[in-house]
Amino acid sequence: MNAVLLAVLLMLGLSLARTHVVISLLIGAIAGGLAGGLTLADTLAAFNQGITGGASVALSYALLGAFAVAIAKSGLPHALADAALARLQHGHAAGTLKWGLLLVLALVSVSSQNLIPIHIAFIPLLVPPLLFVIAKLKLDRRAVACVMTFGLVTPYMLLPVGFGDIFLKQILLANIAKAGMDVSGVNVMHAMAIPAAGMLSGLLVALFVSYRKPRHYDLGRIEQSERTHAKVSRKSLATALAAIVAAFSVQLYTGSMIMGALVGFLLFIATGVVRWRDADDVFTEGMKMMAMIGFIMITAQGFAEVLKATGEIAPLVTASAELFGHNRALAVFAMLLVGLFVTMGIGSSFSTVPIIAAIYVPLCAALGFSPLATVAIIGTAGALGDAGSPASDSTLGPTAGLNVDGQHDHIRDTVIPTFLHYNLPLMAAGWVAAMVL
Repeated sequence: MNAVLLAVLLMLGLSLARTHVVISLLIGAIAGGLAGGLTLADTLAAFNQGITGGASVALSYALLGAFAVAIAKSGLPHALADAALARLQHGHAAGTLKWGLLLVLALVSVSSQNLIPIHIAFIPLLVPPLLFVIAKLKLDRRAVACVMTFGLVTPYMLLPVGFGDIFLKQILLANIAKAGMDVSGVNVMHAMAIPAAGMLSGLLVALFVSYRKPRHYDLGRIEQSERTHAKVSRKSLATALAAIVAAFSVQLYTGSMIMGALVGFLLFIATGVVRWRDADDVFTEGMKMMAMIGFIMITAQGFAEVLKATGEIAPLVTASAELFGHNRALAVFAMLLVGLFVTMGIGSSFSTVPIIAAIYVPLCAALGFSPLATVAIIGTAGALGDAGSPASDSTLGPTAGLNVDGQHDHIRDTVIPTFLHYNLPLMAAGWVAAMVL
């Protein structure tokens, strides 16, 4: 069996069997490295080289965790929850509040990819304060995870702005052109419209079918993690809002989540909302809250580096492409399926496209696909697996916000729901796009 395929299947199987994601990634990396002809020493060396790439992201999340705890201490979560509960008590329909909340989360998630390109930095700051309201509304957190993952993935697939400009123009079109196909006249939004429609259909199924029923959460555990020791005052609320604006502004200016979170945290200390003597405890509490996400991100980078070091990603792509010869329908299915496995393994659609484009472009040309269809095939193959991968930002981000009270499982409540509701319809929609464009 191909080493990449073995590593990804083993990692996913262990994760589904309730093995911690970090352990699953470690075992999958070692098995994949050995199966790919690397020695144990070479496998570990590649893994160690890879984990350095995840260190900055992990540190960013640790600082965002500290910032989120500082926001909780300011009383802002308490104020938001009380305001929402007051609306319920004054006769406002729970359904209206529920759908309004989901709409806000969807709009913020979409905006984080283009309008205000802060990616997943908003989640640990915005979502934990809303958990009490979500629980009172009996809103299934799996639906919330699907909403945020939709907003994190679909915009860069369709809209050539912000992260979409990077994915669609600088990576997708650039690599297809580099492989020898003229895409100067291709409207990339036209090419990716059908795949994006597949994502939208998955979201609608998640909200109106799969997770429409009420789900109960322990309010006591939420209060313990988010509402204790909250002293609400005008000063603390104003500081919290100013700190959030400052953090996002600094991140946009510097391009660093680390600097943004650091400035926001220091503002709490400077204004006295977080006392100097308590700062160490607040910072440590925040780091603990985000520790699991950080370690998964670091380990995922090592896992991806081992897969690359085996040199078996390209043979997997080539073998799958050649398997079905000149059968266009089966060839498209194979190309999309391989894209799914590669992206789920390395956790980044932005890294998948350069790997597969060099092989897929000549194949698409030989099979008679138009440049528009080729863009749709490679774009969809790259995006497949971003939702539903245990190691992707698009699943780790929602889990970071929804699991601060320990009532949201990363695999069962984020990974599996997003895999089923996005990868399956995206694969179908990508296949349709390839056949009709």
